[in-house]
Amino acid sequence: MATRQTPAVATTTQTTEIVDTLNPFRSKIEFETAQRMAALFAQSPMVPDTYKGNIGSCVIALDMANRMGAAPLMVMQNLYIVHGIPSWSSKFLVACFNKSGRFAPITYETNVNKEKDPNKWYCVAHSVILATGETIESDKITWQMVNAEGWNKKNGSKWLTMPGQMFRYRAASFLIRAHAPEISFGFYTEEEAFDGATAPVDVPYEDMNEEPA
Repeated sequence: MATRQTPAVATTTQTTEIVDTLNPFRSKIEFETAQRMAALFAQSPMVPDTYKGNIGSCVIALDMANRMGAAPLMVMQNLYIVHGIPSWSSKFLVACFNKSGRFAPITYETNVNKEKDPNKWYCVAHSVILATGETIESDKITWQMVNAEGWNKKNGSKWLTMPGQMFRYRAASFLIRAHAPEISFGFYTEEEAFDGATAPVDVPYEDMNEEPA
């Protein structure tokens, strides 16, 4: 009996390991497993319209959820397509940063809606790297910046109706992008994609001390 049970136990263990570290693009078995899981999500009324009936998008969401250590449904409910650009919900990105265990929860220094003159409004996001105690902060988001970038000129823009929240969202996204870009996987937030914010040009890293080839 013991001899017959051993292979079954080994098989169960192996299956568990595959599910716990699912990477759809690592092996044929995992790819097929991911497709079966994706088909389940694609049929669920709980997933956003982007994923309904779309197995391919569900597989990609599963892969991202695995890399982030997040629940697949949570990723699907917070990853949007805005003007064809995959974009995170700001609150989800902030939650991922705060729960990473590497940083203190984000706090905000702001006078938005407190200062009567909007031209003096600003917001800066702050945090602390827990391993070193180093304080980190975002660039200062100002109303002049908002105007210059045209973030408040889009139809349906929330900058005019809920500026306090928008200032905080933008400051937080700047902080995360500068100090923990791996959390967002290079994606912008839903608000940034809507505002038409463009990414800075990616320049390959060069060691200034390295001798030219």
